[in-house]
Amino acid sequence: MGVHKVHNAVAPIRICDIGGWTDTWFAGFGSIFNIAVYPYVEVQIRISEPTDEHKRVTLNLENFGDTYKVNPEDIDYDKHPLIEAAVDVMEIPREMAFHINIYSSAPPGASAGTSAAVSVALIGALDSLTAGRLTPHETAMLAHSLETEKLGLQCGIQDQLCSAYGGINFIEMHSFPRASVSSILIPNDIWWELERRLAVVYIGVPHSSSAVHQMVIADLGQDACNDERMIAMRKLAHQAKDAVYEGNFVQLGAAMDANSQVQRELHKELVCAAFEEIIEVAKEFGALGCKVNGAGGDGGSLTILTNGDSAQKRVMLKELGKCGYQSLDMYLSRYGIRVWQGSVLSA
Repeated sequence: MGVHKVHNAVAPIRICDIGGWTDTWFAGFGSIFNIAVYPYVEVQIRISEPTDEHKRVTLNLENFGDTYKVNPEDIDYDKHPLIEAAVDVMEIPREMAFHINIYSSAPPGASAGTSAAVSVALIGALDSLTAGRLTPHETAMLAHSLETEKLGLQCGIQDQLCSAYGGINFIEMHSFPRASVSSILIPNDIWWELERRLAVVYIGVPHSSSAVHQMVIADLGQDACNDERMIAMRKLAHQAKDAVYEGNFVQLGAAMDANSQVQRELHKELVCAAFEEIIEVAKEFGALGCKVNGAGGDGGSLTILTNGDSAQKRVMLKELGKCGYQSLDMYLSRYGIRVWQGSVLSA
């Protein structure tokens, strides 16, 4: 039996992002409400003695069944660029070898910020290998920079911040990418009731940043920050925040519906036919609101706020299952990134 020291990190994903699209470079400034939820992204780093100084980091992406070795001093971004970028920017101690395992039970491309949670959790775990610690905000901003600066991708800031902070958040982006995060602290009875009423439904097709998103950006033009649709979404984020503080689920549902409508106005394909079908079924069962998660498009997931009848909620989810849609097990996450050390016994 051998004992291996391990460094663990978990980070939640994000749903119900009201005000999304206003956390982008072209929006300039924005207001966003979102909720951190389980299932988490899990990262575990096992430490051992190096046997190959040039390939001393092993990456195991459990969801993909993909295992390969990299040289942290000379990484090619050729297999999983976001993960490789995180290994590249962090200081990996030279005298050790590392086996990094990454897993999430959230389906890929669920438009719930899973890739951001991977970055946040991986950066947190790698940070724990050296002296000093990044704050949650620093971790989020570094994770965001991987996508925008290292990989040159379009990326708002809200996913990384939600994953780092956890809980229910109100984010004010003052000037891209600078932002402040306020945790919405509510009594347990409102927290529990909100958790009981929410459902997340995956349409079975991964979300992708398609040409539609580029069309939206082009349509918004040079003065996107003053576009009426952006202004509307900023206001809806405030409405959602106020509704949660008050425990007013009717008002929260109205903000969710209104945000999905603005997404339709940005481009009709941001709320695709599958989402429209889910919304129609949800409304038949008395749902108070539906929010297409993330930017929207031809794949991903949707958050439903039900009317509080748990039996009716279960019947609704069964009906959606018959239509080919998947209900995701979730609960609200009070915590953002968590990092700790442990050990593994091996034969």
